[in-house]
Amino acid sequence: MSKRGAGGTQGGVGRFFLGLAMMIAGGYLFLSSIKIVNNFSLGYSLYRMGGLNLTSGLVLVPFIFGVGLIFYNAKNLIGWLLATASLIMLVFGVIASIDFRLAPMSAFELMTILVLAVGGLGVFLSSLQDYK
Repeated sequence: MSKRGAGGTQGGVGRFFLGLAMMIAGGYLFLSSIKIVNNFSLGYSLYRMGGLNLTSGLVLVPFIFGVGLIFYNAKNLIGWLLATASLIMLVFGVIASIDFRLAPMSAFELMTILVLAVGGLGVFLSSLQDYK
Protein backbone atom coordinates (compact mmCIF):
# COMPACT_ATOMS: atom_id res chain seq x y z
CA MET A 1 0.00 0.00 0.00
CA SER A 2 1.48 3.35 -1.04
CA LYS A 3 1.24 6.51 0.99
CA ARG A 4 -0.82 9.29 -0.51
CA GLY A 5 0.21 12.90 -0.23
CA ALA A 6 -1.24 16.22 -1.30
CA GLY A 7 -4.35 15.96 -3.45
CA GLY A 8 -4.38 12.15 -3.25
CA THR A 9 -1.12 11.94 -5.23
CA GLN A 10 2.37 10.92 -4.19
CA GLY A 11 3.52 14.56 -4.36
CA GLY A 12 5.04 16.28 -1.38
CA VAL A 13 2.85 17.48 1.45
CA GLY A 14 5.61 19.89 2.48
CA ARG A 15 5.64 21.43 -1.01
CA PHE A 16 1.85 21.74 -0.81
CA PHE A 17 1.95 23.78 2.41
CA LEU A 18 5.01 25.77 1.30
CA GLY A 19 3.26 26.76 -1.92
CA LEU A 20 0.06 27.55 -0.07
CA ALA A 21 1.93 29.76 2.42
CA MET A 22 3.77 31.56 -0.39
CA MET A 23 0.51 32.21 -2.27
CA ILE A 24 -1.18 33.53 0.87
CA ALA A 25 1.77 35.80 1.68
CA GLY A 26 1.97 37.13 -1.89
CA GLY A 27 -1.79 37.68 -2.03
CA TYR A 28 -1.78 39.47 1.32
CA LEU A 29 1.09 41.75 0.31
CA PHE A 30 -0.58 42.52 -3.03
CA LEU A 31 -3.98 43.28 -1.51
CA SER A 32 -2.46 45.39 1.28
CA SER A 33 -0.66 47.54 -1.32
CA ILE A 34 -3.93 48.50 -3.07
CA LYS A 35 -5.38 51.84 -1.98
CA ILE A 36 -9.07 52.50 -2.51
CA VAL A 37 -10.29 56.01 -3.35
CA ASN A 38 -13.98 56.85 -3.42
CA ASN A 39 -15.18 59.84 -5.47
CA PHE A 40 -18.82 59.52 -4.44
CA SER A 41 -20.78 62.63 -3.40
CA LEU A 42 -24.31 63.91 -3.87
CA GLY A 43 -23.28 65.78 -7.02
CA TYR A 44 -21.41 62.82 -8.50
CA SER A 45 -22.70 61.73 -11.91
CA LEU A 46 -23.85 58.13 -11.55
CA TYR A 47 -25.44 57.46 -14.92
CA ARG A 48 -25.65 59.25 -18.25
CA MET A 49 -28.84 59.03 -20.28
CA GLY A 50 -28.42 60.83 -23.58
CA GLY A 51 -27.23 64.31 -22.71
CA LEU A 52 -28.63 64.20 -19.16
CA ASN A 53 -26.41 63.33 -16.21
CA LEU A 54 -28.21 61.50 -13.44
CA THR A 55 -26.47 62.46 -10.20
CA SER A 56 -26.59 60.59 -6.93
CA GLY A 57 -28.82 63.31 -5.47
CA LEU A 58 -31.33 62.83 -8.28
CA VAL A 59 -31.45 59.09 -7.54
CA LEU A 60 -32.85 59.95 -4.12
CA VAL A 61 -35.88 61.79 -5.60
CA PRO A 62 -37.68 58.61 -6.77
CA PHE A 63 -36.68 57.01 -3.47
CA ILE A 64 -38.46 59.76 -1.54
CA PHE A 65 -41.59 59.40 -3.68
CA GLY A 66 -41.45 55.63 -3.30
CA VAL A 67 -41.17 55.84 0.49
CA GLY A 68 -44.07 58.31 0.53
CA LEU A 69 -46.20 55.92 -1.51
CA ILE A 70 -45.24 53.02 0.75
CA PHE A 71 -46.25 54.98 3.87
CA TYR A 72 -49.52 55.96 2.22
CA ASN A 73 -50.32 52.40 1.15
CA ALA A 74 -47.89 49.58 2.00
CA LYS A 75 -49.34 47.40 -0.77
CA ASN A 76 -48.52 49.98 -3.47
CA LEU A 77 -46.32 48.16 -6.00
CA ILE A 78 -45.12 51.38 -7.67
CA GLY A 79 -43.83 52.70 -4.35
CA TRP A 80 -41.90 49.53 -3.68
CA LEU A 81 -40.47 49.52 -7.22
CA LEU A 82 -39.38 53.17 -6.99
CA ALA A 83 -37.74 52.72 -3.59
CA THR A 84 -36.04 49.46 -4.50
CA ALA A 85 -34.80 50.65 -7.90
CA SER A 86 -33.43 53.85 -6.35
CA LEU A 87 -31.53 51.95 -3.67
CA ILE A 88 -30.12 49.51 -6.22
CA MET A 89 -28.99 52.40 -8.45
CA LEU A 90 -27.42 54.13 -5.45
CA VAL A 91 -25.50 51.00 -4.40
CA PHE A 92 -24.23 50.39 -7.94
CA GLY A 93 -23.30 54.06 -8.24
CA VAL A 94 -21.21 53.90 -5.07
CA ILE A 95 -19.47 50.74 -6.25
CA ALA A 96 -18.85 52.24 -9.71
CA SER A 97 -17.29 55.36 -8.18
CA ILE A 98 -14.55 53.41 -6.40
CA ASP A 99 -11.02 53.70 -7.83
CA PHE A 100 -8.35 51.13 -7.04
CA ARG A 101 -4.76 52.36 -7.09
CA LEU A 102 -1.55 50.52 -6.45
CA ALA A 103 0.47 52.17 -3.71
CA PRO A 104 3.92 53.48 -4.63
CA MET A 105 6.49 50.74 -4.08
CA SER A 106 9.98 49.86 -5.15
CA ALA A 107 10.73 47.36 -7.88
CA PHE A 108 12.12 44.99 -5.24
CA GLU A 109 8.84 45.02 -3.32
CA LEU A 110 6.83 44.35 -6.48
CA MET A 111 9.17 41.52 -7.52
CA THR A 112 8.89 39.99 -4.03
CA ILE A 113 5.09 40.06 -4.24
CA LEU A 114 5.10 38.50 -7.72
CA VAL A 115 7.64 35.80 -6.83
CA LEU A 116 5.68 34.85 -3.71
CA ALA A 117 2.32 34.73 -5.50
CA VAL A 118 3.32 33.09 -8.80
CA GLY A 119 6.16 30.98 -7.37
CA GLY A 120 3.84 29.77 -4.62
CA LEU A 121 1.27 28.80 -7.25
CA GLY A 122 3.94 26.81 -9.10
CA VAL A 123 5.11 25.00 -5.98
CA PHE A 124 1.49 24.36 -4.96
CA LEU A 125 0.56 22.88 -8.34
CA SER A 126 3.74 20.80 -8.54
CA SER A 127 2.87 19.19 -5.20
CA LEU A 128 -0.29 17.77 -6.78
CA GLN A 129 1.71 15.76 -9.36
CA ASP A 130 2.73 12.15 -8.96
CA TYR A 131 6.48 11.67 -8.62
CA LYS A 132 6.61 8.27 -10.35
